[in-house]
Amino acid sequence: MNASYITVPLIFLIDSLISLYILAVVLRFLLQWVKADFRNPICQALVTVTHPPLKLLRRFIPPMGKIDSSSIVLALLLQMTINISIWLILQKVSPNFFTLFVLSCAHLIGLTLNIFIFAIFAQALLSWFNPNIYNPNYILLANLTEPVLNLCRKVIPDLNGLDFSPLAAIILLQLTKMLLLPPLEEHLAYLF
Repeated sequence: MNASYITVPLIFLIDSLISLYILAVVLRFLLQWVKADFRNPICQALVTVTHPPLKLLRRFIPPMGKIDSSSIVLALLLQMTINISIWLILQKVSPNFFTLFVLSCAHLIGLTLNIFIFAIFAQALLSWFNPNIYNPNYILLANLTEPVLNLCRKVIPDLNGLDFSPLAAIILLQLTKMLLLPPLEEHLAYLF
């Protein structure tokens, strides 16, 4: 047995568990930003899971207008923890703070874009197979995706009842990921 026999599962476990929690924090932030109904069971679960650390951080980090800055700081700290843990497990040289910060920001931007892509895709599927607009899950997805879809609807008109804004939004979000994230990751690769 070599060292990777233990390190690969350990990295997977750390990355998976902390990434799930980061997903909960980012979802809570986005749902607060779009003013979703927090009486929804999914929102209630997110609040229950993320409340203890956010309550502590809110003592020291005030909100910036309508932006819950403590959620952003918590997600960033958790992502930095994942990155540092992986570097320590792989016994690589720990990067400087700036590199760690930029890499963590790139991961969070990618996660946020993925959340919007999957939410738009899920909302489109639900509208085809179960067009019950009073379903709480559908309402939550609609609340989350409306800011992005409204931007696309301003450019793409409704074509005889066919709404192509979800397709345009997914293409736009995927294109944003492809143009924004690789240059950051390539630049960071030169720093190692």
